[in-house]
Amino acid sequence: MPLLSIITVTYNAERFLERTIQSLLANQPGAEVEYLIIDGQSTDHTLDLVRQYEKHISRWISEPDRGLYDAMNKGQRLATGDYVWFMNAGDELYDATTISRVLSQLRTNPADVYYSDALFVDNTGKPLGLRSRITPHTLPHTLTWRDMAMGMKVCHQAFMARRSIAPDFLVDNLSADIDWEIRCLKAARKAVWLDFILCKYLTGGLSVQRHRQSLADRFKVLATHFGTATAVWNHVRIVARAVRFRFNRKENR
Repeated sequence: MPLLSIITVTYNAERFLERTIQSLLANQPGAEVEYLIIDGQSTDHTLDLVRQYEKHISRWISEPDRGLYDAMNKGQRLATGDYVWFMNAGDELYDATTISRVLSQLRTNPADVYYSDALFVDNTGKPLGLRSRITPHTLPHTLTWRDMAMGMKVCHQAFMARRSIAPDFLVDNLSADIDWEIRCLKAARKAVWLDFILCKYLTGGLSVQRHRQSLADRFKVLATHFGTATAVWNHVRIVARAVRFRFNRKENR
């Protein structure tokens, strides 16, 4: 049984998938790591890339789905590792030492959740900055589910959870990743901050493309976990925080 399952969800991802696979291969993953690709029946050359690298992929499927989070649920159910880590098309492991450092933590410092920072990159791979520095989301070194009251503290690609506590994703909610992290943290007995960067995160995903719906869905998630009144008040605070953050960044340039 592998210790870690890395899951990549794809749909018409020919532009970016190879970037993700190459970052995995640079780490020379061994038997403790399985790699799954869950494709939504792509119509471009995504599957050609999958077949090109098939010997490095533990399992892959390509079939219609109900969207990103339905595919992530499929990946989680097919995974056999003790821990699951989602690294979607275009995202990359931070460097060639990432997996060895992660496995060392999984073996020597057992926990239910591990998390760290993410380096934001653009379509060309150009670094934009660490998420904890270029967004208002500071990264606590001691994380609980209550830290999510004002949004997603940890980038989903910089968060891995023990498979036995990981719930299904909400399929029809664009902020399902926040809900998933909160539910993982509620179930976790121990969460460990890793003092190294886990990933490079490709900006411009689904929540950015459908920003208004993503914000409405985020409210639903936060209201579910923290109560409607608290969610309303916290969204006022979120707006104020964003304004202050942008002003301070402008002043410091």
